[in-house]
Amino acid sequence: MADILSIVVNGEVQLEYDRNKSLAERQREYLDIMDTKMTAGINYNDEFYQNPDENQRAQFVTINLIQSLIANDEQQMVAMCAYLATRLPELKQVKAELNGDAFNVDLVFDSAHQNQIKVEFNPVKH
Repeated sequence: MADILSIVVNGEVQLEYDRNKSLAERQREYLDIMDTKMTAGINYNDEFYQNPDENQRAQFVTINLIQSLIANDEQQMVAMCAYLATRLPELKQVKAELNGDAFNVDLVFDSAHQNQIKVEFNPVKH
């Protein structure tokens, strides 16, 4: 299990969730309520899913996570991130590319986010 879930937007980490920190009882209850509500059905990609499977729930929550980042809704961001981190323990990154109101998202299970260092190289001409 990856200890850190990184939310990366346009190549920059926006949020990191540390799975080693336990959730308060109230927060765990909220995530359970989310699951119960999703069991009744969810709408995404112009379709209704009755009793969605784990993958459909993850996609729905991920869309809501990115929308909350765009709206700068911190409480919603944290809740959606906590849901993904607890329900998908092998998830290492949510990578999103935003372009205006449109976005593409990948759930990454095979590699943790690595801090990157930008190095500029200016070769000297002789």
